Amino acid sequence: MPKVALTRRTTLLAGAALGGAALLAGCADDSAGPAPESAEQSAAAQRTRARAARDSRALLARYDATLAAHPGLGARLRPLRTEVARHAEAFTAPAPSASPSPGRAPAPVAPRVPAGEQAARTALADAERTLADARTTALRTAPPELARLLASVAAAGAAHAYLLTAPG
Repeated sequence: MPKVALTRRTTLLAGAALGGAALLAGCADDSAGPAPESAEQSAAAQRTRARAARDSRALLARYDATLAAHPGLGARLRPLRTEVARHAEAFTAPAPSASPSPGRAPAPVAPRVPAGEQAARTALADAERTLADARTTALRTAPPELARLLASVAAAGAAHAYLLTAPG
């Protein structure tokens, strides 16, 4: 039997090959599709969706209150407000496997708006950032379709926060 010199390279290659084989052995056949959601998982997803819709409506109310208090910010805030309204609609629309919820939730109470325009923009940015963080946290337990929506809306919220605090 020939002797094989064990070098660092051959050791690493052998380890990588064994690791790759272990990973391949752990792969399952996904041809059957994803596992069906349990009733508990489905209810949790519906609660997450309802909370996201409620949070979007609250943020929309904050935009409306800010626009009412500071009409001069209209050109800057209206496009962001339009996006927030779309987010609320996306979370309110029934999920493909969920049944529609009866009625709509009441509109949130209008929040207090800071007196200065800069402070009002900062308050909106803080609200956007806080909501984006909450949605990012919710990703961990959301089913895939809802997780994609949460991630997309969280990214938009982070962009809104940036735009609200950018000079100009």
